[in-house]
This record gives sequence, C-alpha cells and structure tokens, in this order.
Amino acid sequence: MNIIFISNNSERARKLALTKIHIVLLISVLLLIIVTVALSLNFISLRYADRIDTPLLRAVLVNPQEERHQKIQTHLQDNLNVMASKLGQMQAQLLRLDALGERLAESSGIESGDFAFNQMPGQGGARNDLSAEELSFSEFSLKLQELSNMLDERTDKLGALDSLLRHDRITKFVLPSEMPVETDWYSSGYGYRIDPFTGKRAFHEGVDFTAEVGAPIKAAAGGVVIYSDQHPEYGNMVEIDHGDDLVTRYAHASKRLVNLGEVVLQGQKIAEVGNTGRSTGPHLHFEIRHKDKPQNPAKFLKKPG
Repeated sequence: MNIIFISNNSERARKLALTKIHIVLLISVLLLIIVTVALSLNFISLRYADRIDTPLLRAVLVNPQEERHQKIQTHLQDNLNVMASKLGQMQAQLLRLDALGERLAESSGIESGDFAFNQMPGQGGARNDLSAEELSFSEFSLKLQELSNMLDERTDKLGALDSLLRHDRITKFVLPSEMPVETDWYSSGYGYRIDPFTGKRAFHEGVDFTAEVGAPIKAAAGGVVIYSDQHPEYGNMVEIDHGDDLVTRYAHASKRLVNLGEVVLQGQKIAEVGNTGRSTGPHLHFEIRHKDKPQNPAKFLKKPG
C-alpha cells in the first residue's frame, strides 16, 4: 500500500509505502491502546466510583458498573430466597419427624434415651485435605433438593407407620378384651344349656360371672353407652357400642353408673353386680354382639375362664 502526501506549500509530493507487516503492527497498536483505555476506565470506575461527582463521567463510567453489580446482587438474592424457603420447609419437616419419632418411640415402648431426637448425631473421622473439594452453588442447591426429597420420603413412611401403630393401639382399646368383673370362672358358659327356669334345652347368648352384690362391673372396652335402663328380663342393663357394629351387654346389675350417650373408657366402672330381672342369684350376665348376633366372649376376653 502506497500513501502519497501533497502539500500546498511544496511542489514536491511525498510517498509512504506500507507493507503488510506495517499494517499488522498498526492495527495491533490501536487494539492495544483501546484495551488499555478500556481497562483504565474500568479500574477508575471501580476504584473511584464514590468520588466521581461529574454527572457525565458518572453516567459513562459508573452507572454501567452499578447496573451490572445490581443485576448480580439481584440474581444472588433471588437464589438465596429460594434456598431460604427450602431451608424453612426442611426445618418444618424435621420438627414433624422429631415429633413422629418421639411418638413412635413412646408407642413401641422404646426408652426415650435410646433415641435423642433433639440432639445432633455424633460424627467424626480423620482429616483428609487431599480429597476435600469446595461445593459450587449449583452443587449445593442440588444437595439441598436431594435432602428435601429424602425428608419427604421419610415423613411419608413414618406417617404411615404411625397410622398403623395408632390403629393397632386404638383397636386394642375398642375390642372387648378386658374382664368385666374380677373373677376367673363362668357360672354358665356360652351356648346351649339347660334353662334354670324352664328346665329345657336353650341357647345361652352370653356368659354368667358369679360375684357378690355391689361388686364393680367394668367396661370390657371403650365406647358409647347406647342403653342404660331397666329391662323386663335383663333387669338393670347397660349396653356399650364399640364401633363396627360391636356391642357389649351387662345385665342383672343392682345399680347403673352411666347414662345414655356417655363415653366410657376400657376398665371404667359402669355398674355394680346385682340380682335384678330374670336371675336366680347375684351374678353378671355378659354378652358380646356383632351386628346384633351373639358372639362367644371367650374369643375376646383375656381370661376366658
């Protein structure tokens, strides 16, 4: 490339020859100058941003840096807010797990000292700096999500186990398994027998427990009183509904201690032994009925006699 310079004051023209090497060097110098100026301006905007009072310089040098910094801070704050929300959810899940764990330990009879739910488990080991690596933000977020998923899974499983234990415990208290009187033998069992009044073979729908007048009669299971009144054949009688169409009947009592609609607990005193109604002497006539059909109490009571 040839460049010719012509001057008004001189009749002689000057010629400048540029080779490829000169052009490359010229471009390189220009790029170097531009990069140096850009870096200098960037340094000035970062180092002396708070000292620049000129509005024009501040708009050119400082504002772009502030906007970029603000965008970075906003992005970080958004990520921190998301992580804080996840952390709050995990803390709530841990509280639920602690409560479930304590309740399960209590239900299963495990001593509370065996599982300290309010303490961090012990950890340790030899220090190894060779394999130590710092977690990146994305890796930390992934680990946090994995831990949250694990907590959800454990919560569901412990909740199901707690429901099963609760159902088993409730079933135990609503099944008529407790002896209604303190005795170990029947004076008359369940099934066909010779009726003491007619002398004929008849079906006995319950069992009779001989006891003294005034002896306590207890609820064989928890439930709701559906009958507490005088009966022409059973005398003073109490019936308790235990749910699932299961009813227990307590007859010939001398005194009734519960009223219609009252909720009773297993083992609660509901009446006293007597000799009322169709009876030959002081005793308790006890029946278990399912869907109004008599059942053999020996299949339910802890002490069949």
